[in-house]
Amino acid sequence: MIKTLLVAAAERVLNGALNLDPHFAASLKKVQHKVLAIEIRDWQQTFALMYTGQSFMLFNNFQEQSDCHISASIATLSELKEPSQLTRLIRQEKLDLEGDLHLAQTYSQSFSNLDIDWAEHLSEYLGDAGAQQLVQQIKHVITRTKKADSILSNTTQELCQDELKVTIHPLEMTQFKAHTRELKQHAAQLEQRINQLLAR
Repeated sequence: MIKTLLVAAAERVLNGALNLDPHFAASLKKVQHKVLAIEIRDWQQTFALMYTGQSFMLFNNFQEQSDCHISASIATLSELKEPSQLTRLIRQEKLDLEGDLHLAQTYSQSFSNLDIDWAEHLSEYLGDAGAQQLVQQIKHVITRTKKADSILSNTTQELCQDELKVTIHPLEMTQFKAHTRELKQHAAQLEQRINQLLAR
């Protein structure tokens, strides 16, 4: 019941975005009536999204055939804000994709280019000056939050790697992988020599 309500709310938000950015609907014309299924591994749930040309339709527990099926974790899906990341994530096997790659890229591109002029929409309620000031304050808070998050993340990483020695440095991991590959190569060469000696 709760999932159905959440899906309905998400569908309403998506349809609201169509009215807030006129370019958004135009960018989705090529994917009308095509179904994009998204399997969220963390939740073991599959959702489907379809643009009818007028509005979005969002489906829960989708089991039907889709034009494109994506399977990934929530963390991986959040990286799809940049359409260029799609092929990288597939290569890294963080994301599985079956069907029309162009469909997934179009949706990713359309959502990343979504540009809502909040000041214009809020000016109806707050006036031009009030809306502009509110939007600037929100942008300022978001920028400061991202900066603080980045500093905290870097500090935690350095603490875990250098001070507490809980995790290893990415450079150490790269060196370890290189040594492992080298050792595997030597083992394969040694095995080949042993087999040659036994054959004699």
